[in-house]
Amino acid sequence: MKFLADVNVSRRVVEQLQVAGFEAIRVTDIMDGRSPDQEILSEARSRRAVLISHDQDFSAILAISGASAPSLINLRTSSVETEQLVRAIVTVVRATEEELRAGAVVTVYDAGVRVHRLPLT
Repeated sequence: MKFLADVNVSRRVVEQLQVAGFEAIRVTDIMDGRSPDQEILSEARSRRAVLISHDQDFSAILAISGASAPSLINLRTSSVETEQLVRAIVTVVRATEEELRAGAVVTVYDAGVRVHRLPLT
């Protein structure tokens, strides 16, 4: 599975996802970090990558647009510690791989996970 990490996701998280065997890059590796959210979503869609972000705006854009891709892992955890985030992302990907491949927003909280299939209604 491929990942595109938003600018608010640490480079260390991306590096650790790569170590775990995932194809992961940051937005700033391929485009201007100040790019509008729509362009970031478009880039994730064209790369067939799951977008990872702490930014709540991506869920809203996906809902309003009725898009069926790209999938989004929305991090809403209190910790930004690298190992904890990587562990959470890997666990969530394993548990929701089918949904992420089909198109979904997977929101990760301290207390659990919520999955919504795309398009959001």
